[in-house]
Amino acid sequence: MDNLFDDFKNAWRKPNNALPQIIIINIVIFLALAILYVLGNVSGLGNVSTFIIDQFTIPPVFSDFLMRPWTILTYAFAHSLSSIFHILFNMLVLYWFGKLIVEYLGNQKLINLYVMGALAGGVVYLLVYNLVPYYIDRSNFAGMVGASAAVYAITVAAATLLPDYTFFLMFLGPVKIKYIAGFYLVISFIGTVGGNAGGNIAHLGGALMGYVYIRQLQSGNDWGLWISAIMRFVKSLFEKQPPIKVSHKRSKKTRSNDSSKSTPRQSTAHNIADQAEIDAILDKISQSGYESLTKEEKQKLFNASNKS
Repeated sequence: MDNLFDDFKNAWRKPNNALPQIIIINIVIFLALAILYVLGNVSGLGNVSTFIIDQFTIPPVFSDFLMRPWTILTYAFAHSLSSIFHILFNMLVLYWFGKLIVEYLGNQKLINLYVMGALAGGVVYLLVYNLVPYYIDRSNFAGMVGASAAVYAITVAAATLLPDYTFFLMFLGPVKIKYIAGFYLVISFIGTVGGNAGGNIAHLGGALMGYVYIRQLQSGNDWGLWISAIMRFVKSLFEKQPPIKVSHKRSKKTRSNDSSKSTPRQSTAHNIADQAEIDAILDKISQSGYESLTKEEKQKLFNASNKS
């Protein structure tokens, strides 16, 4: 058991590791709610467990949603407790297509797509169940959970970005991901009048966001910048601020004398500073992609690659 927790910790702490972190969050919430559900029923405290689970369930009726508006996002990190295949399928598809987004666009774009796909799926779900008479008559259910809308956003985004990229599927062989995404969309569209109509409606909302996000990104507009800004702000609250350093000006004569003599220690410190700067640039590429670099950063990276 200790080894299992260590594996989770190591996977979580790795830098620029958004995909495993999202999967871990989903698994941890699923296990926590499952334990809570079982203990609540066994102990006779089912009302308590139901109340907590409701905080991860987005209701179809808008008046109920206003009582817990945070579910517009939290629903995308919870899954059905009645079947293990709900979370298993979502996490597998997230892993397959999420790897492409991370490889070609960076970790931050994956987070942006996940959050915006979940929000879009939730908004479309609420609109349909509160504006379309057919669905209003069928809105007497507890609510919806699942990462599917977010996963669909990532799936369609990958297919929009790399339509001819090929996956090798069991029994089928090589299949372009644009056809895989298209198959998912057709199944979800048919399912909008089935037993899981709400979930399938959310799928389509998330898929639409994935397509629009990539098209806007290709046009130079990143709709997820606000998510990046919020994340930087939250991280800054937990980062230790460096102590203020007081520096004293030296005379020009002293400065010129010092600059003419470069000791080995100074040279080593300079090299370490250069390497740290290059490492920061490489981290930025991993996080947000090569195109996120400034011209100055690209030039520094080019100069470093040409050094012997």
